[in-house]
Amino acid sequence: MPFDITSFTITDGHRFKLADHPTELREHIGKDDLKKLLAEDREKIIALQERLYAEGRRSLLLVFQAMDAAGKDSAIDHVLSGVNPQGCAVTSFKQPGKEELAHDFLWRHAKAAPARGMIGVHNRSHYEEVLVVKVHPAYLLGEALPGIRTVDDVKPGFWQQRYEAINNWEKHLVDTGTTIMKFFLHMGKKEQRKRFLERISEPGKNWKFSLDDVKERAHFDAYMDTYEEAIRATAAPHAPWYVVPADEQWETRAIVGRLVREQLEKMDPQWPQLTPDAKAELAEAKRLLEAE
Repeated sequence: MPFDITSFTITDGHRFKLADHPTELREHIGKDDLKKLLAEDREKIIALQERLYAEGRRSLLLVFQAMDAAGKDSAIDHVLSGVNPQGCAVTSFKQPGKEELAHDFLWRHAKAAPARGMIGVHNRSHYEEVLVVKVHPAYLLGEALPGIRTVDDVKPGFWQQRYEAINNWEKHLVDTGTTIMKFFLHMGKKEQRKRFLERISEPGKNWKFSLDDVKERAHFDAYMDTYEEAIRATAAPHAPWYVVPADEQWETRAIVGRLVREQLEKMDPQWPQLTPDAKAELAEAKRLLEAE
């Protein structure tokens, strides 16, 4: 890879500063070269996913978080294009509904955790509860939490409890066979404005436009603060964050593709080993077929 892939990886958040991470690569790499790199990695991801599915003992969870228009959907599409859909499940989390609000904030995400052998993708995730909800604490009132009847009841310690709950849950997933990769697609405010204007001016992108997304731009700096706080509190060697530049979409896709490929290579899933009886059955099946 023509850039240092480790520079995007955060395994210890204590000294993490979002300002230290650019929204685009410092090295210039042409689009054609980025496309070629991604295509090579995607072919290897497809082969490794097939082995992961056949092995059936471990899973991979990819979490994608970003500001609106940062390219989560397109990154998922380009990196996992061609992966057998039987072994991959994408869940896009919207605002929680009535049933979801009647449970703890991790409930719906635990339900969507990948089964053994699967790659699970969470497009937005449990981190929304310490991001958008932290920027808009009034949303907590809809969760009917004990002791919280007004925004004034939400004390700083509340968010620390949520970070601890997230850390404990992610550790549980890892301990039971799920590898976790958490991606923050780091896009600048100017680039977001550009993409919103494209959604307005191009008819084929009008369906993506939401006035609420534009209104939310007023809180852009607050969101950057909450992302920094969340990454500081939840980055760990067993559940790292990857802060990926997102101002140039092909850079984002190539970086995510390389990171996923390298993680699957580290996992090194193996084809199941046949028992002597199974091998004997194969030999008998071959004999019968050849005798026809």
